[in-house]
Amino acid sequence: MPRTRGGFKTRRRRNKVLKRAEGFRGGRRKLYTVAKEAVDNALAYAFEGRKQRKRQFRRLWITRINAALTPLELSYSRFINGLNKANVEMDRRVLADLAVHDSKAFAALATLAKEQL
Repeated sequence: MPRTRGGFKTRRRRNKVLKRAEGFRGGRRKLYTVAKEAVDNALAYAFEGRKQRKRQFRRLWITRINAALTPLELSYSRFINGLNKANVEMDRRVLADLAVHDSKAFAALATLAKEQL
């Protein structure tokens, strides 16, 4: 059986990988085998990075809420516990935004949480 050369489909598959490797340095951009490994690793890191971004934002929001609660003499955990007891269903993103942009409304929430404890 004669040897078949890589035709249209093979070239298209390889070009797809090399297109994704644009911006990489050296052989990671030009050589198919090296580029394929680099692209696979990049996709794995991107998948994990999407998960990490959610965690990092949650940490940021908690830090902002805690910083806004310090002058009000209330800890973050007690604040969240008080809001849960008061049946206030606001996520941490909204609470952090209130803490940064509308301190009076945030202070009102803090007093509500204090009353519930």
